[in-house]
Amino acid sequence: MAFSGTNISLPQPDITQKLKEHINDLKQSIAAWEKWIRQYTERLRRFNQNRLFQSGQKRLYKSMERPKLCGARPGPDHADTVAFWRGLWSEPVNHSERPWMEVWRARVRVL
Repeated sequence: MAFSGTNISLPQPDITQKLKEHINDLKQSIAAWEKWIRQYTERLRRFNQNRLFQSGQKRLYKSMERPKLCGARPGPDHADTVAFWRGLWSEPVNHSERPWMEVWRARVRVL
C-alpha cells in the first residue's frame, strides 16, 4: 500500500535502488513545497507592510516594534536578575593598573 502509484513491487531485485530514488523524489517535492511556502509568506508579509505603509505609517512602525510572538521567551525572573548583579558587583576586586595606563596618561597630559 505504501508503494501504490509507483512502479515498485517487493520481489524485484533492485528494490533498494528504486526505494532510494522514490525517497529522493519525495524529499525534492517537500523541498519545493517548502521553498514555495517560504516565498509566499515573504510576499504576503511585504504586501501587508506596503498596505499598512500606505494607509498609516504609524501603524506600520508600531507593528515593526512589537516583538515576534513565535519564539519569544519570557524574560528572566526579577529576583534572579537582582541576585546575579548583586553578587557580581558586591564582591571587591583589586584591579592593577598596567604600564599601558601610565603611557596613556602621559599622552593625555601632553595633548
